[in-house]
Amino acid sequence: MENNVEDFMKKVIEKNPGEKEFHQVVREVIESIMPFIEKNPKYKKAKILERMVEPERVIMFRVPWVDDKGEIQVNRGYRVEFNSAIGPYKGGLRFHPSVTLSGLKFLGFEQTFKNSLTTLPMGGGKGGSDFNPRGKSDGELMRFCQSFMSELFRHIGPNTDVPAGDIGVGGREIGYLFGMYKKLKNEFTGVLTGKGRNWGGSLIRPEATGFGAVYFAQELLKTKGEDFKDKIVTISGFGNVAWGVALKLDQLGAKVVTLSGPDGYIYDKDGVKGEKIDYMLEMRASNNDRVEDYAKKYDVPFYAGKKPWDIKCDIAMPCAIQNELVGDDAKTLIKNGCKLIAEVSNMGCTPEAAKLATEKIAFAPGKAVNAGGVAVSGLEMSQNSMRYNWTSEEVDARLHQIMKDIHEACVKHGRISENKVDYIKGANIAGFVKVADAMLDYGVI
Repeated sequence: MENNVEDFMKKVIEKNPGEKEFHQVVREVIESIMPFIEKNPKYKKAKILERMVEPERVIMFRVPWVDDKGEIQVNRGYRVEFNSAIGPYKGGLRFHPSVTLSGLKFLGFEQTFKNSLTTLPMGGGKGGSDFNPRGKSDGELMRFCQSFMSELFRHIGPNTDVPAGDIGVGGREIGYLFGMYKKLKNEFTGVLTGKGRNWGGSLIRPEATGFGAVYFAQELLKTKGEDFKDKIVTISGFGNVAWGVALKLDQLGAKVVTLSGPDGYIYDKDGVKGEKIDYMLEMRASNNDRVEDYAKKYDVPFYAGKKPWDIKCDIAMPCAIQNELVGDDAKTLIKNGCKLIAEVSNMGCTPEAAKLATEKIAFAPGKAVNAGGVAVSGLEMSQNSMRYNWTSEEVDARLHQIMKDIHEACVKHGRISENKVDYIKGANIAGFVKVADAMLDYGVI
């Protein structure tokens, strides 16, 4: 079996040289799926894996825009349309200097499995730009978004590809993007999700990824006869995802004691709650990308240039960016009594960290844990199609049920003993089967 994995990975690496993030996510999926494929030769005969690791379409384009000084700037834009077997491409747009084709292929591949897990009719895609929104004025953000959409609009549509927000792309940016799309196409459609509430957006969408992550972790804790009440939780990040996690954890009686940013992390022993959670939104909107402001405002310790994983906790939930929690961090968390690492960011843990957590405690992978965001995006698409809006309670109830169903699917495909579930294996196989079966039905296309 190991030789099959290595032979497959050798071909992937040869065809995609230098794309380390993409190699990492493909290996993580292949290692858990290969035994399943060997037992189900119909997938092997049709070369489903070989087809799935190739994006259906990759679009790369120039994005020129004018800054406030009147100088022309040039960035690069991307859209990776990975797999549309079960629905239109669906996945976020990321504006960050670290954006590369390799990173977006990793995210698009991961998105295919994540979207499949939701059971909603959505394929996988991802896009963005190496544009840095930090420190930019509203005018600069608007001009960049309009230039970006002036090319992207040719490739997307409500039944083709429905982007959403991601790192660096919030409600403001979605507004600028949708406004330009509407102008260019002369139509009002549900082509983007994460829209404003008064022009087609869904209630609960800003909170959805965080809420869904907590709902998934809650289901996992139930299998151990536990819940979140009085649990100490460390999280990273301070944007929309971390905000949603902190808000729901506070409602369930847990105490969030850390937040982090590129500058370091804060430790709040009294817990991030009440107006402190509201302040997280102000920090996000400031475009300063700095968590030290929280420390100054609430007089709590700030640790410059460090990550929050040395703080004792019951549960750790990385919410920031890929590979943020490494093997040594996992060892420290386990040593300090952490019982669960729930990966809220996409591939937030390195393979070593995920392996350690799976073996020693409990680990839940991002493609399952953070599927709540895209699930509510799918619900927003449904509401747009019906020209109708559900209440907050209705959307939240649907989200909660979707996350319960995802957890159940992970347990079904990932159980390795009466008391042990490999959630990585479970999520990968559950996500794979739906997409693979659709591809078989279509024949070779």
